Amino acid sequence: MTDALAFEAVRVRTIRSSSWLVGLALLLGALVAVALALATRDEPVDAALVAVGVTGGSQFSPLPFAAVLVGILGVFATGHEFRHGTVQPSLLALPRRSTLVAAKLVVVALVGAGTAVAGMVVNWLVTVVSRGTTVALPEAEILVGYVVFVVLWGWLGAALALLFRNIPGALVVLLVVPLVVEPLISALSLVPALDWLRDVVPYLPFSAGTALVSVVDVGAATEAAGGTAALGRWEGGLVFAGAVGAVLAASWVLFERRDA
Repeated sequence: MTDALAFEAVRVRTIRSSSWLVGLALLLGALVAVALALATRDEPVDAALVAVGVTGGSQFSPLPFAAVLVGILGVFATGHEFRHGTVQPSLLALPRRSTLVAAKLVVVALVGAGTAVAGMVVNWLVTVVSRGTTVALPEAEILVGYVVFVVLWGWLGAALALLFRNIPGALVVLLVVPLVVEPLISALSLVPALDWLRDVVPYLPFSAGTALVSVVDVGAATEAAGGTAALGRWEGGLVFAGAVGAVLAASWVLFERRDA
């Protein structure tokens, strides 16, 4: 396992796309934080808005910057092996397939968690500088939820590329489902004849996962307002994690059984 981790660490470190993706994630998140801080500079500090800025506006975007870019990094982690035909040499050097997959997931998780933590630090610093005053960090559960959210996107990207054994197919699913499919299902649920979809919408994977980066507990807030029950932070996180786990399990089993 140690050799597999060292192999993956070198691979991620020496591929230029990894640096570009991480750098872009930090830059885009910081731009969101700056824009939000400048827009509210003359207003009293709002903890919720600070949390939105620190997490790069992830709650309000179907394609949250850091999560999507780490997801693409995950796609490359496994997809490059098939695109460039390096999967066979990799398996010759590391013949245990499960060990190779586990090492990729560990490295993707470390890069994803590091990107999320670094992004929050940068976003908080630019918020302080832009507002010209010190602001408190968001609650710990928001910070932890954001890290988990980004890591899950990274694992999903790796799992999809392992499942399809190509990069384009994985990218299409990773981007089109949260950007088109889930919003379409949500819109269709407003049609009276399809009102049964309203019970399905809270359990759509990407929509449920967004609860992890919510600045408030969505489930508690909705229930208090007398609205339709919604998933709370960790409930939504479990739904998203379950979907990621299902895709990962299927891709892992197929990788063990299919020819390289």
